[in-house]
Amino acid sequence: MTQEMILANATLVLPEETVTGSIVVRDGQIVDMAQGASVPSGAEDCDGDYVAPGLVELHTDNLERHMRPRPKVDWPHQAAIVAHDAELASVGITTVFDALRVGSILSDPNKKYGKYARSVASELLSMRDNGALRISHHIHLRAETCSETLVDELAEFGPEDRVGIVSLMDHTPGQRQFSDISKFEAYIRGKYAMDSEGFDDYVAFLRGLHDQYGKKHEAATVAAAKRYGAVLASHDDTTAVQVATSAGYGIHLAEFPTTVEAAHANHAHGIANIMGGPNLVRGGSHSGNVAAIDLAHRGLLDILSSDYVPSSLLLGAVMLGREWGDMAKGLHTVTAAPARYTNLDDRGRLQIGLQADLIRFRLAEGVPALRAVWHKGVRAA
Repeated sequence: MTQEMILANATLVLPEETVTGSIVVRDGQIVDMAQGASVPSGAEDCDGDYVAPGLVELHTDNLERHMRPRPKVDWPHQAAIVAHDAELASVGITTVFDALRVGSILSDPNKKYGKYARSVASELLSMRDNGALRISHHIHLRAETCSETLVDELAEFGPEDRVGIVSLMDHTPGQRQFSDISKFEAYIRGKYAMDSEGFDDYVAFLRGLHDQYGKKHEAATVAAAKRYGAVLASHDDTTAVQVATSAGYGIHLAEFPTTVEAAHANHAHGIANIMGGPNLVRGGSHSGNVAAIDLAHRGLLDILSSDYVPSSLLLGAVMLGREWGDMAKGLHTVTAAPARYTNLDDRGRLQIGLQADLIRFRLAEGVPALRAVWHKGVRAA
């Protein structure tokens, strides 16, 4: 049975402009679009609300938060996946690359953490393929090079898993995100109630891991991404030298560059800069690195990610639209741009023939108030 929906008298967010018009969805696809404020019989009058493509999220730790709501609490995974899926739908995200860590530390009794990515990915993919979820889920493997088990964990995945993104992570203290060691100390000691001596021992342990495994793990991650057919991303690039290394690996996405120097270097190599929605909304990085708004003003911000606050994705895009005086440009950072860089050619734009992933929202005191979300033409929130 054919299912049809018409959204009329809407402010359509197109790739390069916004126009008043209508959009026709049939059997999960956009089949027609027209300009004008008329409301045909049977259409839903949007009363000028924005209608935009569903949001595409490339890097979120939100599933981990649902699985581990408190330290030492392991929530039932299927329940966590369903709750995570519903939360993302509720904030307008219709496609997500769920970030799962690969690479564990088993020998440090104080900061030991084990593997989980393979089992969770299997549960997630099964639920996705069984139609249990509201939105599209893809796998993003966060490869922790400063770990002990990365090679073995990468080997547990293959092309059949359709891993979409693999990111090279190096959280060794004293560089990248934590170039300022005092910021790392405040984070770790606050999180684990660690004394000064314990912190110094932990830093020495992590640096030892980096010296022993760093290069080997980088090479294994690059090879694994190629084997999966995944897009390769860097993380927390700080210097032009680090970016040059990324470019040599064939990296196309740079997650959260920490300096203007790195962001400029990424553009020189054709690498897209991803910045965090929380950074943009808060007006700065919680780690003391470059502010997203600074890169936006310099024309160096390409894609937004919600990172650890799902609702920051739409809010951040709207903030950019208002800052730039161009709502289409702002929404582009969370729709067409992330879809393009992950080779999802069937979504991210309002265009005839594409998948009908849509959101409807209006602005209330400058803040987006979401009215409805559709995934493949079916109401998701």
